[in-house]
Amino acid sequence: MREPVERIIMPQKTTAAARPPIRNSPEYREYVAYKLRNAPWYLYAIIAIAIFTAVTIIINKPFQKAFLFIQAGLGVTITTTLIAFVFALALGLLTGLGRISNNTFARNLATLYVELVRAIPMLVLIFFIALVGVPAVVRGVNALGTGLMELGLDKIGSALASTKNELPMNTRAVIALSVTYGAFLAEIFRAGIQSIGRGQMEAARSQGMSYWQAMRYIILPQAIRNVLPALGNDFISMLKDSSLVSVLAVRDITQIARLYAGRTFQYEQSYITLAVLYLTMTVLLSLLMKYIEKRIQKNEQR
Repeated sequence: MREPVERIIMPQKTTAAARPPIRNSPEYREYVAYKLRNAPWYLYAIIAIAIFTAVTIIINKPFQKAFLFIQAGLGVTITTTLIAFVFALALGLLTGLGRISNNTFARNLATLYVELVRAIPMLVLIFFIALVGVPAVVRGVNALGTGLMELGLDKIGSALASTKNELPMNTRAVIALSVTYGAFLAEIFRAGIQSIGRGQMEAARSQGMSYWQAMRYIILPQAIRNVLPALGNDFISMLKDSSLVSVLAVRDITQIARLYAGRTFQYEQSYITLAVLYLTMTVLLSLLMKYIEKRIQKNEQR
């Protein structure tokens, strides 16, 4: 009776059979078939597309011009995504804790925020936050400053009352993405925290820890490790969704590609280059996340 393929290609560490089976044997054919079935063909296809596109950009002058023009927006795209994701992480963690809080007000406020963001399309939210929400907050700050001046607090009041609605669109875009993704990350954190058994919190409390100490030192480190793949996926999604801020005239790669296409009428070169830039960034991030996941799994097995 032949051994299973898994035992042939993945021998135990304690044996000396850690090499492929003998060529032309039935086991070797199964070994090759297994390798072919489990090869990352999608990755090979993406690499082939990237190589083909790189060669096209090098030898094709219209593509070369489009790439050199559009790549100027890479810095804005990356920095907007990074800054927005950091704020979204903080907002999502606080909201996730609010979702599982015993405090009725905090729990309902967090739930209201999550449900509102879920119910409104992202593009509409970006318009609303950038063009309605931010000016409304500025008007509220001005009104607060006027009130403080009437109470005799002239120094603070005049500073708040003189606040102008001059936030750049890049900043508004960061705020919009942070608020939008904060709700999605809140659900990830909530699920991660609830995946940790109640017994660990009870054991920590029985040792004299407060609720927040137990959450900080016992629950959250395990929860964050559990949800790390989901956080990575949301970061990749935010990178792609950052293209939506181009509607605010933020000069990211999408906006610059639109400008280039409108100026030169070279739509094919513009949007193929744009798609390949996003593809390259997301694939690199996906590979990085897989590497981090494998490292975490190895550390857990030790």
